[in-house]
Amino acid sequence: MPRIGFFCVMIDEIKKHIALVNEFTSTELDAIESFRIKYLGKKGLLNDFFAEFKNVPNEQKKEFGQTINQLKNAATEKVNSLKDALASTTVSDSVYGDLTRPGQPMSIGARHPISIVKNQIIEIFSRIGFNVSEGPEIEDDWHNFTALNLPEYHPARDMQDTFFIQTNPDVLLRTHTSSVQVRYMEDNKPPIRTISPGRVYRNEAISARSHCFFHQIEGLYIDKDVSFADLKQTLQFFTTELFGKSKIRLRPSYFPFTEPSAEVDVYWGLETESDYKITKGTGWLEIGGCGMVDPNVLKNCGIDPEEYSGFAFGVGIDRIAMLLHQITDIRLLSENDVRFLEQFKSAL
Repeated sequence: MPRIGFFCVMIDEIKKHIALVNEFTSTELDAIESFRIKYLGKKGLLNDFFAEFKNVPNEQKKEFGQTINQLKNAATEKVNSLKDALASTTVSDSVYGDLTRPGQPMSIGARHPISIVKNQIIEIFSRIGFNVSEGPEIEDDWHNFTALNLPEYHPARDMQDTFFIQTNPDVLLRTHTSSVQVRYMEDNKPPIRTISPGRVYRNEAISARSHCFFHQIEGLYIDKDVSFADLKQTLQFFTTELFGKSKIRLRPSYFPFTEPSAEVDVYWGLETESDYKITKGTGWLEIGGCGMVDPNVLKNCGIDPEEYSGFAFGVGIDRIAMLLHQITDIRLLSENDVRFLEQFKSAL
């Protein structure tokens, strides 16, 4: 047989295989694998046909090559489609076939203890008309210090242990959320009743009782005829709702942005050994600071101190979380240890 005629016969044979491939179907993995080996395996028909390609006359190479590629594509697509169909059937049967089988356990997350306590405090103050205000953690000197009655070179600035941005000494990581209160007073007219939760930064040594960053929530109330008695009653309501302790005391203290100023203590009691430990045997536990807003602060924020007065207070969320949940090491709150966090699933 002339060579051209021989390869015409081979082309017809390849086309017959293409028809067989298109007709093939199976739901058995072994049959599909045998089909794949027959055509696409190392010793399959396609390799035999490709081996003959070098012997094909030039005038038939194009047609011969195109026909082989059609067979290859048809076989590949057939194998893939049959395997995909088989896989989807297997998944469907495994998921929905046996409805009596046990379900797959789903691991759920838990709120962080900081978030739990913060939300509790926000909810308590929302009941007496306080809204929530937030501000940037990277602050300027005016909002963090100067507007709060802490001008440059004021000795009380050293109490803050500030992280400054080296490239710009006027920019720093806020040391308290009082900076948020300054921004709020600049943008809003009295009456003002707001709480400002957030993360703050101090250049302190990290230990079981202190960290270089922690969380505060500060409150501010500005209106006409606001008195120290209003401050005390607000704190009384807060401690009763959060701790279930109604007895508090206010000890004279010093803060540059309030005058007069006080430390807030709540009577924790001495009923257990733990009570003796956390109160150092006194029964009293310090939870924060407070005071009447200094007139200079009001003036710096564009509020007339002759017409308005107000009070401010602040508590540490981390310390309260440690107290309420009996956490002995503040570092646990920032290490993201799943074993620690899973304990708070019941507090959701």
